[in-house]
Amino acid sequence: MNEMNEQKNQSSFNRYNNRRNKRHNYNNKKDSSPVAADVNTAESGVTEPVSVPVPKPETETGPAVEIVGVRFKPVGKIYFFAPNGLAYSQNEKIIVETSRGLELGYIVIPNKNLSAGKVVQPLKPVLRKASEEDVEKAEKNKKMAKDTIKIANDRIKFHNLNNMKMKLIEAEYTFDNSKLIYYFTADGRVDFRELVKDLAAIFKTRIEMRQIGIRDQTKILGGLSICGRPFCCNSFLQDLAQVTIKMAKEQNMSINSSKISGACGKLMCCLKYEHEAYDYLSKDMPKINSIVEASTGETGTVVESNLLTGVCKVRINQKNAADGDNSVKHFPKKNLKVIGFMKNEQEHLYGKGGENPDEK
Repeated sequence: MNEMNEQKNQSSFNRYNNRRNKRHNYNNKKDSSPVAADVNTAESGVTEPVSVPVPKPETETGPAVEIVGVRFKPVGKIYFFAPNGLAYSQNEKIIVETSRGLELGYIVIPNKNLSAGKVVQPLKPVLRKASEEDVEKAEKNKKMAKDTIKIANDRIKFHNLNNMKMKLIEAEYTFDNSKLIYYFTADGRVDFRELVKDLAAIFKTRIEMRQIGIRDQTKILGGLSICGRPFCCNSFLQDLAQVTIKMAKEQNMSINSSKISGACGKLMCCLKYEHEAYDYLSKDMPKINSIVEASTGETGTVVESNLLTGVCKVRINQKNAADGDNSVKHFPKKNLKVIGFMKNEQEHLYGKGGENPDEK
């Protein structure tokens, strides 16, 4: 029995020594760290920690880069090009080389310096300013591309692709006529390989088919919206942002598809414009069905709120209404304090607990 006790005591002592050694080794590593070292000051003789600054990673911004912003369509994305040592003015037409070949565009952002981190390099240079012959050629290409649509539609019927509800929306030539691009819509995927072969044999150039969605179709064709103005996507929107039904609910709009949907059948893009403002205003606005206490001492339930005016419509509880009636009053949100949330109709009428005093 004594031997067993001695073994237990010895094992406990060994575990204690191991823990102490680990703590000692950890403290030695910590003291020898290059970030915080101990030095003796000659004046006071005390030990003070000296912090060694850790080098920061180099930024990727780099030096400034001179660019010009170029647009190829009236409502299209803006692409950056190198001005190549020349100065360009607003709306000046130029010739540049893109992944599709030579293109005619116009300046929307004159010469400007941007940090290298905001530019995808290497930038392609502007080849030259467009001449009158270049402008005439671009207009001729538009007319030629428009004339090819009738022939392309005939070949679509010949290959029975109209059964897939394939519909051509637009055609365009590249500036150097090296490629003819067709934009179309369809219900599903379309096998247009034979169609491309026929069109390439007819027009003696490369053919490219691009399937687009209903929103892109509306952006190309244009039209008038229910507000009486031209479509936003066809007027000034460069990118088609995602719009959700939550945005309509936060703006207290009627969830009626005919009122919140555009001509494309999707939710209207303008729902996105004021979303950030409504989202900011709703942060400190009491929610619908929340139980609040007014600065007058009355309590009730929020039945309606107006984010723009900051006023809530509150149904006062019967037991603390001044006139004993289930009245409705309007309060600014700053005069209300949220104290709970309504669970049932009894709480809505009689306050927290939901007990009718007349039934007691």
